[in-house]
Amino acid sequence: MNPEQSHVPALKVGVVGIGWAGQQHLKAYSSIPGVELVAVAGMEEELLRSLQAEYTIPHAFLRWEDMLEHQDLDAISVAVPTFLHAPIGVAALERGLHVLSEKPLARTAEEGRTMVAAARKSGRVLDVAFNHRRRGDIQKLKSIIDDGGLGRPYYAKASWLRRTGIPRLGSWFTNPHLSGGGPMADIGVHVLDYSLHLLGEPKVLSVSATVYAELGPRGRGGSARFSPMNDEHPFEVEDFASAFLRLEGGATLLIEAGWASYREKDDLLDFMVYGTDGGAELKAKGSPSAPVGELRIFTDKDGQNADYMPEARPGLGHQTVVEDFIETVRAGETVWGHHDGSLALNRAEIIDACYRSAREGKEVQL
Repeated sequence: MNPEQSHVPALKVGVVGIGWAGQQHLKAYSSIPGVELVAVAGMEEELLRSLQAEYTIPHAFLRWEDMLEHQDLDAISVAVPTFLHAPIGVAALERGLHVLSEKPLARTAEEGRTMVAAARKSGRVLDVAFNHRRRGDIQKLKSIIDDGGLGRPYYAKASWLRRTGIPRLGSWFTNPHLSGGGPMADIGVHVLDYSLHLLGEPKVLSVSATVYAELGPRGRGGSARFSPMNDEHPFEVEDFASAFLRLEGGATLLIEAGWASYREKDDLLDFMVYGTDGGAELKAKGSPSAPVGELRIFTDKDGQNADYMPEARPGLGHQTVVEDFIETVRAGETVWGHHDGSLALNRAEIIDACYRSAREGKEVQL
């Protein structure tokens, strides 16, 4: 904490959701000076009590509504199934709380707009946890592109692919009314986010997408890592998706997102780009567990091959996401208006367009 902040009262925060993502938020908040974890909410009572004790959190709730009634909060994290992002986020913003939500922003862009509108009306921060753009290898490549090391990027391809990675077959993940979609909405939004981030946030003009459900409906494509199949929800989403995006300025981007397909067993998160003065290829096998992927830069100097492999350090993921959120909240009202969820809404609008394109079998303009 800066000396100037030493007299500032502690920021009191709460976390809704106690699964993997919620636990990342709890861990991050607990390590930030001047932040006090005062409340946590989750439906798994045994786990809830365990986390409450681990982080010495004074208040624990089974219902998120009860947590929001707790008056002593400045901000919350929302780390629950996607269909709850908008109800919880809007309710918290209307109570004057700052909100950090897990991705995607909401099930649909329409729901996302209600969240952004609530943030703007309340004047509070609404941020979304796009943690993969915080990877050290992606940040290293970002600096190279921004410094002009590749010239003008004109074509890029990126993906996150799994072999047996359907998260909890038969759970809310496989019900579009609860999740908003399959891998395009779940992990594809990460691919879309870090790709547009790397390319300098170009405007997406149109999308042409396809989706497939070849393995999930037959009970294939799950693994012990993502828990076994159950019969609570039928498989009604895609298990693989691909989208071709036309970008302002003439560049194009191809993204792929797959929970399950017959490919090598290790997950792959990657990004490839061709530029006027160079190209780059990032491959993180075993993603997201691989802390640093293999990054190669292809270029020349004086007509000679000058390819190289820059060194990148592991990123801090959710730790950085949460730290940046707290820094934004502490920065005050002059900064809050620039963090109203608009970037995450842009991602939601693009994902919506991808699903519409797949349904209609044609390119969709944005």
